[in-house]
Amino acid sequence: MEQFDTDILILGAGGAGLFAALHALQADPDLDVTVAVKGLLGKCGCTRMVQGGYNVALDPRDSLERHFMDTIVGGKWLPRQDLAWRLIEGAVERVRELENELGCFFDRNPDGSLHQKAFAGQSFDRTVHKGDLTGIEIINRLMEQVWARGIRKLEEHRAVALIPAADGSGLAGALLIDMRTGGYRMVRAKATLLATGGGPTMYLYHTPSGDKSCDGMAMAMRLGLPVRDMEMVQFHPTGLLAGLDTRMTGTVLEEGLRGAGGYLLNGDGRRFMADYDRAGERATRDVVSRSIYAEMRAGRTTPMGGAWIEMKHLGPESVAKRFPGMVKRCADCGFDLAGGRVEVVPTAHYMMGGVEFEIDTTTAVPGLFAAGEDCGGVHGANRLGGNGVANSTVFGGIAGDSMAAFVRRNAPLRDPAQAAIDAAVARAETPFALARGDLGDLRDRLWHLMWDDVGILRTADGLRRGLGGLADLRAELYRTGLADGDRAFNLTWHDWLNLESQITVSEVIATAALAREDSRGAHFREDFPETGDLDTTAFTRVTLDTDERPRLSMVRVDFTIVKPGESLIDDEAGAPPATAAE
Repeated sequence: MEQFDTDILILGAGGAGLFAALHALQADPDLDVTVAVKGLLGKCGCTRMVQGGYNVALDPRDSLERHFMDTIVGGKWLPRQDLAWRLIEGAVERVRELENELGCFFDRNPDGSLHQKAFAGQSFDRTVHKGDLTGIEIINRLMEQVWARGIRKLEEHRAVALIPAADGSGLAGALLIDMRTGGYRMVRAKATLLATGGGPTMYLYHTPSGDKSCDGMAMAMRLGLPVRDMEMVQFHPTGLLAGLDTRMTGTVLEEGLRGAGGYLLNGDGRRFMADYDRAGERATRDVVSRSIYAEMRAGRTTPMGGAWIEMKHLGPESVAKRFPGMVKRCADCGFDLAGGRVEVVPTAHYMMGGVEFEIDTTTAVPGLFAAGEDCGGVHGANRLGGNGVANSTVFGGIAGDSMAAFVRRNAPLRDPAQAAIDAAVARAETPFALARGDLGDLRDRLWHLMWDDVGILRTADGLRRGLGGLADLRAELYRTGLADGDRAFNLTWHDWLNLESQITVSEVIATAALAREDSRGAHFREDFPETGDLDTTAFTRVTLDTDERPRLSMVRVDFTIVKPGESLIDDEAGAPPATAAE
């Protein structure tokens, strides 16, 4: 096993991880910074896949207070309000940094101001974008800056465990697998950032790429950290439906299509959203996803079992100009977005839940920081489209500043607990000692179980059935080995490790969903369809016991800035409703 030391170790190379690296070096150019990523720097992760844009209150007619109220009401009063305010406030600073320091070219109005388009669930059009390829613009500029600096890059390195210090004083670093050789690497760090992203790839239809498997959340829980809001898995309503034999299925057709006036049609060719919500196609993601799912369940589906999205009434040339990435993506799958109809299906997109963290990105373990989709508390029950990349970049920058300050305070390099390293290696080596099995079948069963029983519409019976099925899958995984004992680029080995993380996190999602006996945002219980009393709103907190079984408690939300029934907006014209019932 190779071991080396660094000042700052960043796990993940999306918007949160790369912003953290740049901010840390900006604070102290002499820091030794290491970025470890499962894939290739700038070519993997979810930030690159962002299409829609970046929410930020820039227009004089908009305000921080209005953006904040949209976020709190959209999150059904579950967000931790100081984190939500820091997101809204920091987005203004960060978008200027993206433009003026990193060189991002966002779309502009004729007067030179940034163009901001409509996204669902917002009382003002505040989404800054680069056509429909915003994430590529942001990640490419971040990648250029990282490559221009002396940052150590560990590409195709998988983190398998967060390793505590031998004396119990905090985190020593992380154990990694070099996927190219199959060898292990222990990286000691004065400060470690968890920025691996979420990625609900345990569902049949899902947005993220296959390398996203909730590893960070699983590692954090095994270290003893609590997670919150894990039942809140957001389904984007319009994932491309191109058949189960292609991974293009599930990739997002961005919300701006509906914001621009796109129609959703059922299999009979009828617009149906007005049957479910007065906002029609511009309702929030959770509402639109449930509405499409209801049409599917009623049998009013397209040939492949979903719904249609139609844009041609807006003018094919206009659609092709405004959404070039979407038009090309659909054309690659045989659909004409500009002039015809495209089949769509709700797709598991984003996890609002995650590790509990503080406003400076510290966690309960000294030396461990967290930012981005690994974290919970910012979005509550529902993330507004455009708040995701803002979350990653705002808190990623804060993490870089915080870690640099932490190292400047003479943070030590801690000796790792050898027993923890040995246990992590033994765990990772498990499948090599087992008889060969069919991981593909296990993965398919996990996809269907989560989609059917822990998906868009939930019941107690379905969730209990799902938990039982997950326990069976876990037991079967630990009886399923690999055909090839070679560690170098053994992708089946990493499939096994992916499944282990996915099953662990899936059990937590189902446990939290069973405990929440009300409906709000992304979590809808058919047996408890009402939202309940907002004044006594509580969030779910889950930890793992020594046998890695979820243990849950409910924690009251502290309304530190605004309470249900109140608003920060003096001019109520166009303001979001103050309660979920309005």
